[in-house]
Amino acid sequence: MSRILVLGGGGFLGTPVTARLREVPGATVLHGGRVAGGAPAGRRRAPDLPVDLGTVPVDVLAGDLAALGPDVVVNCAGLVAGPASALAAVNARGAAALCEAMAAAVPAARLVQLGSAAEYGPGVPGTALSESATARPAGLYGATKLAGSYAVTGSGLDAVVLRVFNPVGAGSPRSGLPGRLAAAFRGSPPGGRVMTGDLGAYRDFVDVTDVAEAVARAATAVGPLPAVVNVGSGRATLVRDLAAELAGLCGFTGELVESGSGSERSGAVSWVRADISLAAAALGWQPIRTLHDALAALWHASAPTAGAPA
Repeated sequence: MSRILVLGGGGFLGTPVTARLREVPGATVLHGGRVAGGAPAGRRRAPDLPVDLGTVPVDVLAGDLAALGPDVVVNCAGLVAGPASALAAVNARGAAALCEAMAAAVPAARLVQLGSAAEYGPGVPGTALSESATARPAGLYGATKLAGSYAVTGSGLDAVVLRVFNPVGAGSPRSGLPGRLAAAFRGSPPGGRVMTGDLGAYRDFVDVTDVAEAVARAATAVGPLPAVVNVGSGRATLVRDLAAELAGLCGFTGELVESGSGSERSGAVSWVRADISLAAAALGWQPIRTLHDALAALWHASAPTAGAPA
């Protein structure tokens, strides 16, 4: 019987990760965070471990972990936008505090940390980023995620950082382009205009369900794993093509107007593609869903339910 603690289990990545881990034979899945479980508002269960990694004292967290006794901890908690102090607290300090608390309380437990392709910074057009690539984050988000990864890889724990590239699927938040476009297309009148930033960059988009499968394999793998493993599709997609495909799925026939350079988090990066050969070798993992699958899941999941306001 394995006890798996998922931190941030109610978020965009944490929800499918939690659902997939519940399918692991013999596993008991525990939830940690402010709100856990991914159930609709009003029916969410209380966390097994109420915690804010950005502020919790290490000794308090260690005591709570000792009481829960997890065999595996999966850290899906993270912040993609906000003030520098909040990004650093959750992404960098949070990961470091978790490692220190695990080393004190459950030193034999495995840690699966969800990192980000933003840690690498810009890729070289036409090439794929391998785990040995020099990390050169182009913005604050990537820098704080990289600091968290350094805390994990230098902790001495049985740990792996899964560097997730650009996840897409049901629940994609409006803080990211796919979720923002889906909301804009849904709210646009026939023939309307949707404004967006520059769509000329290339990104490696990966379905969140495939990400969840990679996490499950990392959580249950026998023996040590590499320190860092990329989780992506292995393909670079022009963001403009993603926007066109999403527009087609939702029946948007208006005008998509590109204006500006995009978000600080991604505007300085024109090309990203993952080398996923290590994931295949270490986890026996490869993506099986297409970008069309991911966008269709995003669109259908964002549809208003019957009787709810549009």
